[in-house]
Amino acid sequence: NMSNINKVSLTQVKSGVTEIIRQIHLSNFRPDYIVGLTRGGLLPATMISHYLKVPMYTLDVSFRDKDSDVESNCWMSTDAFGALSTEDIEVFKNRWDVSKRKNILIVDDINDSGKTLQWIKDDWQAGCFPDQKEAWKVVWKENVKFAVLVNNESSKFETNYNSISINRIETPDLWVDFPWESWWQD
Repeated sequence: NMSNINKVSLTQVKSGVTEIIRQIHLSNFRPDYIVGLTRGGLLPATMISHYLKVPMYTLDVSFRDKDSDVESNCWMSTDAFGALSTEDIEVFKNRWDVSKRKNILIVDDINDSGKTLQWIKDDWQAGCFPDQKEAWKVVWKENVKFAVLVNNESSKFETNYNSISINRIETPDLWVDFPWESWWQD
């Protein structure tokens, strides 16, 4: 059914990114760097990175093709947690330093089921101080934020910043089509 395709235009992407930047400013969150999820998060992440003048890295998390096609980025979770190097642990007698925590903005095109974004949370936590559940709660609240252009309101995952809302319960077979996915067909 073609009527259930929600085509997102490049203009909507621009205004969506502008809205996300507005929300970031209002929340007084200043990312040290942006993480764009391949492939859909790359264009909005690049735009936000240029606007905020902060570096950008990429992370490949994809469940669509095969189950194991994901990439773990331990250094990002270490950054978020403020983990200290072995030498520093000896000096400070602690395994991490809250003041060393980096603010990280993770960007994707859509929060649909929430599986991708939840995987990042689970992976980062499993790979860096998995025993520190309370400390990780603080990191997820204060240091790592999630931004998406399109947010499915019925997703189990809650994002921090988003601009376009859909609801899978109301329209279960809705397909969101981004301009970078089918630009040659327009």
